[in-house]
Amino acid sequence: MNIGVIGGGQLGRMMALAALPLGIRLVFLDPSDSACAGATGVLIQGQYDDAEAVSRLLAETRRVTFEFENVPPATIAQIAEQQPAYPSAQALATARDRWAEKALFQRLGIALPPVAAIDSQSDLEHAVTQIGLPAVLKTRTLGYDGKGQKVLRNAEDVIGAFAELGSVPLVLEGFIDFDHEVSCIGVRAIDGEVRCYPLVRNEHRQGMLYRSEPLAMHPLQAEAEAALTAVMDALDYVGVLAFEFFVQAERLLANEIAPRVHNSGHWTIEGSPASQFENHIRAIAGLPLGETRQTQPVAMYNLIGQLPDLAAVLAIPGCHWHSYDKAPRAGRKLGHVTVTAATQEALEQRCFALEALLCNDLGG
Repeated sequence: MNIGVIGGGQLGRMMALAALPLGIRLVFLDPSDSACAGATGVLIQGQYDDAEAVSRLLAETRRVTFEFENVPPATIAQIAEQQPAYPSAQALATARDRWAEKALFQRLGIALPPVAAIDSQSDLEHAVTQIGLPAVLKTRTLGYDGKGQKVLRNAEDVIGAFAELGSVPLVLEGFIDFDHEVSCIGVRAIDGEVRCYPLVRNEHRQGMLYRSEPLAMHPLQAEAEAALTAVMDALDYVGVLAFEFFVQAERLLANEIAPRVHNSGHWTIEGSPASQFENHIRAIAGLPLGETRQTQPVAMYNLIGQLPDLAAVLAIPGCHWHSYDKAPRAGRKLGHVTVTAATQEALEQRCFALEALLCNDLGG
């Protein structure tokens, strides 16, 4: 079976590596002729809404998915008229629009920070009086890794902020003094079966994910799984979905969902019987889902902007290097390293040694 993937970045690349042992090949559609996923499958160069390129993709595949949410939902809807496309256009449209996803959370009774839709500077000024400062102003669509947003700390920050973010539809979110951030990654099959991985604690730097570590037996696991399952059921979702939360005083507040495999789930390649990438392929191909338990102490670090010395990293026991075959550039995710160990104490020692080698360049 060939499966089509809209997008040809590192997430698609890791999907392909998980699909090959299952006898499944991936065909990618990406605007770049040097998309890093191309080395792991067939690459069709073209814009995501290019009718000819989409037709070529359909001719070579039996099912289609996508690897990031900046794909036009109309493209997925068009594809779904001819062959199965998972997740659905509705799920994509909801997840890529911050206001639509927040409205879904509210409808499902999932707790979240104060939020308001912003369509003008006057909307913003009114919302600030209701929500207060500090707050975070974000574009409704197309923002990721801290892009497309501005923190409003005082009245001066509010002046002209709507125009500063492009005079496009925005959302204002109340600033949350949280303890830490976690994500819950789950997979839903075509028949509605849901399996979830352990909650992952995430550490960000300058808006980009730096480190992720799954937390076995987390006291909020059941609550996170219930929220994730409710969202997937409401969207009739098929595939992997990530749900990011703030943890505040031993309660969860919803942040956002990502309708795809997720950076905070990269640890599953070495740390679970079936990785998030394998389970995504299994789900959309109609295959039985794999186990999602954590098999050993594990943590994941992103390699951003610059790569550390390969030999030095691999000299640390339990370090697993994943290169995305991308040219170095400030703020660009070039790969990740997963660290494994037999005990939590050994994991912490290995992580400490790895952190001394990292030379991440996050940009300005």
